[in-house]
Amino acid sequence: MVVALAAGLRVVTMLGYRPAQLYWYDSFTYLDVASHLRPSLGFHPSGYPLLLWLLRPFHSVAVVVGVQHAMGLAVGVMIYAVLRRRSLPAWGASLAAVPFLFDASFLRLETGVLSDTMFIFLIVATLTVLLWSPRPSVAACAAAGALLALATLTRTIALPLLVLVLLHLAVRRVGSRRLAAVAVAGALPLVAYAGWNAQVNGKFALTGGEGAVLWARTMTFADCAVIRPPRAEAGLCPNGAHQDAASEYVWDPDASLNQLPGGRDRNNDLARSFALRAILAQPLDYLADVARDTALTFAWTPVRHPERTTPAFGFARGQWGLPDYPLVQKVREEYDPSVRGLRSVDPYAGFLMAYQYPAYLRGPMIAAILLLGGLGALAGPRSALLPWGVAMFLLVGPVAVLDFDHRYVLPVIPVACLAGALGAADLAAAVRRFRSRSGA
Repeated sequence: MVVALAAGLRVVTMLGYRPAQLYWYDSFTYLDVASHLRPSLGFHPSGYPLLLWLLRPFHSVAVVVGVQHAMGLAVGVMIYAVLRRRSLPAWGASLAAVPFLFDASFLRLETGVLSDTMFIFLIVATLTVLLWSPRPSVAACAAAGALLALATLTRTIALPLLVLVLLHLAVRRVGSRRLAAVAVAGALPLVAYAGWNAQVNGKFALTGGEGAVLWARTMTFADCAVIRPPRAEAGLCPNGAHQDAASEYVWDPDASLNQLPGGRDRNNDLARSFALRAILAQPLDYLADVARDTALTFAWTPVRHPERTTPAFGFARGQWGLPDYPLVQKVREEYDPSVRGLRSVDPYAGFLMAYQYPAYLRGPMIAAILLLGGLGALAGPRSALLPWGVAMFLLVGPVAVLDFDHRYVLPVIPVACLAGALGAADLAAAVRRFRSRSGA
């Protein structure tokens, strides 16, 4: 019944907003790379374009949205299945899947030609494989490593999760074969992709923009009187350009990095060096900025950060055109001839506009779920420890390397709900054990 209702909501979403939400420049870059599949030296690797390439024979972004809605349903099913496997009652397992299946923010996310839904699917699939058994098999460990590799090629923020999983399994003493299976299955696709990138673009790397991103993070606190950068990096110091959020410096034409000859594309390595130097010189300032921006997650009312973003409640009536850029026409010619701007269709859009206000997981609720998972991770058998650790990294990681954005918080929610449900079960078991000992 829960899945049927969630599926119905996704049908209403597809009827209410057609054909897909296309963002400049992310969506069109993804579609362009998918049209001629290749490694990208931009900010995004080519994992998500691989999915778009597989769907290219349909020549329809509406089909892409349909597949992403199916992925969303699959995430809810995986959460439910893992929790039932771990002996949680059906009502508890269903309750843990509800925030992801019914939050209007995820309905909107799945309508966008963006990598986020695929990323969430891969992370939850990884945890499903690892949590299915208290001691995962060698094959399960290899599958988890491969899924994490694909998640990393979808969004590079997943790369440290491979290390986190290896540490978790090492602490649990699962054996060298299982650790090797995760490491090899996780590393080989990444090395192969980096080699492909080197062959095509001349650079052995997953992306080409991580240095510029980390540099932007430092622009909210960097003080070159403290950092004392070498002459080669002095041109990257703050130059008076001001933005409301760190990520905006990536795009600001007046920011110091974009003023250098070649801009951010040719100075990525220099930007990375400056950023690391700034963080080491001002670690407390860096941590304060990360903590302040992470705390925006827990606000009751969604915060626009950066100011231009729509944090939630984004369903509206209207018709949104596409920019008149050559890349848009290129995508029409090579991927979907019917690509056009998003438009709302009543009565479906009107329903979603009303639905989105109550169907939103508020910040304090996210905090409570994370707290429940954290407390459960401290209680034996600590089945919540891995998903809780993954949720916390997904919460802090994007802020630490770039900025807070409501969209970046969304992958945290299904993983946090999984951890919270397992943590609640572990805490309940610990209370029962305590009472049993007290009675004895």
